[in-house]
Amino acid sequence: MDAARRANGGDSQFVLTIVGDNAVAELIRHDPDLENADIGAELPWSIARSKTKEFFSEFLSTFILLCFGEGTVAQNVLSGSGDTINIGFGWGIGVMMGIYVGGKSGAHMNPAVTLACCIFRGFKWKKLPIYVLAQVLGAMSATAVVYLNYKTAIDIHEGGPDIRTIPGISKTGTAGIYSTYAQPFLSSGQQFFSEFLATALLIFCLFALLDHRNLGINRQLLPLGMFFVIFGIAVAFGWETGFAINPARDFGPRAVASMLGYSVDIWTVHHNYAWVPIIAPLIGGSFGALMYDIFIYTGESPINTPWFGLRKPKQTGWSSSQV
Repeated sequence: MDAARRANGGDSQFVLTIVGDNAVAELIRHDPDLENADIGAELPWSIARSKTKEFFSEFLSTFILLCFGEGTVAQNVLSGSGDTINIGFGWGIGVMMGIYVGGKSGAHMNPAVTLACCIFRGFKWKKLPIYVLAQVLGAMSATAVVYLNYKTAIDIHEGGPDIRTIPGISKTGTAGIYSTYAQPFLSSGQQFFSEFLATALLIFCLFALLDHRNLGINRQLLPLGMFFVIFGIAVAFGWETGFAINPARDFGPRAVASMLGYSVDIWTVHHNYAWVPIIAPLIGGSFGALMYDIFIYTGESPINTPWFGLRKPKQTGWSSSQV
């Protein structure tokens, strides 16, 4: 028997549907105050979740990003396809789905994004270490999962369960599944510029998509917009250094690879390249944000205050808003 009953008061409608012994209650909300109400907010787990939601939001969104991204690289390396287009799709989908998962924290998934938001968008500096820790741990966890999934295939590809080698040193190297490795012919300066440029483009385009004083993009379409940004960076600038563009995405997996038996060369190969995908994205991302705010952005930013925010205005300054 089916029954429906309208709740009294307001514009909300409560529909109770009874089918046999099963009861399903659905609240059809027309009241804006109830639109995003949390169910069971008073429960102990709900209270604990509310206090840690930003950490776990960043952890899980970064985890999703790395699962899709590293999984795509693993399939390309282990199958021998070498299809860079697939890699661009994989990382793009990882970012897109990561944004959907991590909406409650802003889905930064990248210390370069968090740092740029702290400098130029009033994001709270005290949250920076929390976000970065969550991002690194999420990346490390995803790397462990991808490794466990592909371990047998890695053993066969490398030539044995105790053999773990590095691209550029071995033709069967699999360390590149987890973190990035520069082409051997690049100098340290060229490595740095490649990562600097790619990350500057990433943050510049991200800030453009978020800028509703410019053309901007609908909130629900942001994940798709970022898919195309990542895919574009991958196919345009991905070959030289592997487009890390994210310190957490590179450092966390490299640390896990070190624990899994890969040699210390993962930190020193190609002119000690391992420092480049940590430092270059942080500087490049902030530079991209700076360029966008100087030449285009007209909203709340240190650039749009007297002396670029170095001198306090006489009147009340712009208010910080979380990104």
